[in-house]
Amino acid sequence: GLLECCARCLIGAPFASLVATGLCFFGVALFCGCGHEALTGTEQLIETYFSKNYQDYEYLIDVIHAFQYFIYGTASFFFLYGALLLAEGFYTTGAVRQILGDYKTTLCGRGLSATVTGGPKGRGARGPPRAHSLQRVCQCLGKWLGHPDKFVGLTYVLTVLWLLVFACSAVPVYIYFSTWTTCQSIANPSKTSATIGSLCADARMYGVLPWNAFPGKVCGANLLSVCKTSEFQMTFHLFIAAFVGAAATLVSLVTFIIATTYNFAVLKLMGRGTKF
Repeated sequence: GLLECCARCLIGAPFASLVATGLCFFGVALFCGCGHEALTGTEQLIETYFSKNYQDYEYLIDVIHAFQYFIYGTASFFFLYGALLLAEGFYTTGAVRQILGDYKTTLCGRGLSATVTGGPKGRGARGPPRAHSLQRVCQCLGKWLGHPDKFVGLTYVLTVLWLLVFACSAVPVYIYFSTWTTCQSIANPSKTSATIGSLCADARMYGVLPWNAFPGKVCGANLLSVCKTSEFQMTFHLFIAAFVGAAATLVSLVTFIIATTYNFAVLKLMGRGTKF
């Protein structure tokens, strides 16, 4: 009946892959969307307060635009790769559940399991039984998706690369947080021994602008007024959101590795008749 069919589908659902896919899409969307707008806001802040000469920040604008194009490519890639990993999770989980005897597989599940685990061989002189058309389609899909070892290696490499992206996303958060902390000291002069005029935010010391850029830094009350602008506040929070999105994506990739490694271990050992 309908309830039995739904229960069978729920038992065979790869919950780890579903959670990881949702977390991946959420993290990538947050990282790409907020990161793009935060870079645009940074460009406006540099143009307005830190440099009066376009040649000083011309290279910075090129770098910002390059990062924005990287964000476009990242969003497209992770959308396709996340969907591919989710499909791999569904197919290999069906084969694993059949091996462990958790539920009766469908025609598609049998087709995939026969492809992944080797399945039953031919029956004497009569040869292998004729496969249903849907089963044949799933066998073809199984040849492509039923190899978790390949996904483990690719996802591992992708996780290492994303660690670099995660580290890079923390740099602007640190810069903006340092500037915000300086503004807090200016707003509360009693909590610091330095004079207000000596408290500055220098974009040149972070490599954002060359050392000959003018003015290159904003100090005292002028810096406090910059920190109170909606552009600064919005850009700061957008970078924080992009950092959180990068962290969520990293967690999703680790979850994918764990789930795919488990499927590969079961298919590699139990699928060939090896007992624990």
